[in-house]
Amino acid sequence: MPSDTRILIVDDHEDTLYALESALAPLGHQLSRATSGDEALKQVLRGQVGLLLLDVRMPGVSGLEVVRYMRRVEQTQHIPVILLTGFGADHELTTTAFGLGVADLVLKPVDPWALRTKVRYLYDAHRRHLALEREVRRLRALTAEHTETAAHPRPGLPHPDARVPTQRPMGAHAGELEKDRT
Repeated sequence: MPSDTRILIVDDHEDTLYALESALAPLGHQLSRATSGDEALKQVLRGQVGLLLLDVRMPGVSGLEVVRYMRRVEQTQHIPVILLTGFGADHELTTTAFGLGVADLVLKPVDPWALRTKVRYLYDAHRRHLALEREVRRLRALTAEHTETAAHPRPGLPHPDARVPTQRPMGAHAGELEKDRT
């Protein structure tokens, strides 16, 4: 994950944003904030968000709507999301949230130590996931390059001594060698 990847904290109450920033500051990651679902979506779609802490109930676009949209977009569908609620977790909210693939549903007020532990784990896991994806892409490119090279071998290089015949291309059979001698 790039070094400028950050944790986005989204809540419509300034005091909650401040409390969450204070709780996460000891982790040393870049933090940014948004006060609405619309603003959160804009920041997420611009990229560089490695984890999202998102209030469920906000005016306008709710936290669940943000997650629904994120899961439909390839570039954002794997960003870990921790939903925050101050109204208690009911069965419907829990079912919907986990059905959308959120990492956790946390009740406010949050326990700073527990939140830091969850965020550290999810952020690091997401960073490792992205690093593995980059490595897989790199290895696939190398494999494709190698396959392309093997399918179209380069002609043999001439020997510096002109009396030595040119090397056979790889894969030449003994029968072809006999034809060369006649």
